Amino acid sequence: MDLSNSRYKRVVIKLGTSVLTSGSKKLDKAHMVELARQMATLMRSGVEVVLCTSGAIAAGREHLLYPELPDTIANKQLLAAVGQSQLILAWAQLFSIYGLHVGQLLLTRADLHDRERYLNARDALTALLAQNIIPIINENDAVATNEIKVGDNDNLSARVALLCDADLLLLLTDQKGLFDADPRTHPEAHLISEVANIDDNLREIAGDSVSGLGTGGMATKLQAADIARRAGIEVVIASGHHPDVIIKVSSHQAVGTHFSPTENPLESRKQWILAGPKAKGRLLLDAGAVKAVSEKGRSLLSKGIIAVEGNFERGATVELLDQDGHKIARGISRYSAVALRIIAGKHSDDIEPLLGYDHGDAIVHRNDMVVL
Repeated sequence: MDLSNSRYKRVVIKLGTSVLTSGSKKLDKAHMVELARQMATLMRSGVEVVLCTSGAIAAGREHLLYPELPDTIANKQLLAAVGQSQLILAWAQLFSIYGLHVGQLLLTRADLHDRERYLNARDALTALLAQNIIPIINENDAVATNEIKVGDNDNLSARVALLCDADLLLLLTDQKGLFDADPRTHPEAHLISEVANIDDNLREIAGDSVSGLGTGGMATKLQAADIARRAGIEVVIASGHHPDVIIKVSSHQAVGTHFSPTENPLESRKQWILAGPKAKGRLLLDAGAVKAVSEKGRSLLSKGIIAVEGNFERGATVELLDQDGHKIARGISRYSAVALRIIAGKHSDDIEPLLGYDHGDAIVHRNDMVVL
């Protein structure tokens, strides 16, 4: 199938437990290898793939021969700890058939809410993709508590899609998509093929998980779709057992339920930056940097920084000022104040030699900046 005209450059694929087990109590390796084949096809066509996988607890139960354990958080963490290694081993073996390597990232809500940890996770994702390695992401259930859990991999996958600036979020489940009524109790229900707006009526239609194996249902998928589409990401909910579903969706065939992104996603992000936390520092720019940022829409580079005010960590909100002290922009710094005082006025090529590390050329990326 021709994917050469796909407008997608980076796709996040979320696989639910019901898809990985085919409704049984153990991982369906035959189906998993078929899904791996489709993802490998995308990779060969130049589309970057990030896999958000469920199934750790199910894999743990299978590996331990289905022990009868009380339904406690500790026992779920036990099963996740055992199953996570089995799950990543299975994916590593299956992708190796197609000459692909995988890398594992285990996240919690705390990793996504803390700005510095968020940036570190994004850097790790970017590094893996740059080396043609498939990032495999799951919630860190072995250590997560209710206070730091995202809670379901649907919402986790949406946040991962934002984290890596994906073009498409594909949520694969045991249903063909979103229906206008519950198809399990209403045989006459019709598939909703296109959703332009998520409203209360649509939320009422969404049901819950009935497989008993996963934590998500159609309601959590709707939440995930709403998060992603507000960031300008297309979303598709489809059956993980539809033939060639990953390839068909990526080649823009009508499969499942498609959610259109909002019209001005970047503006809403910039409104968040503008109305976000109080600026913790200020960067004084030279005339060239002021022009590049305010007139040409470029990122701020280290060479254009004259002075650094305040003490702040990487990921803090900072104000950008011209030499007269006028605020020209506001954004998120990718370097700490200590680091910026070392590299201010220096060329981007000098960052790693001076600091011993490199978070990229952009000090404040244009996507993380509001020009005032």
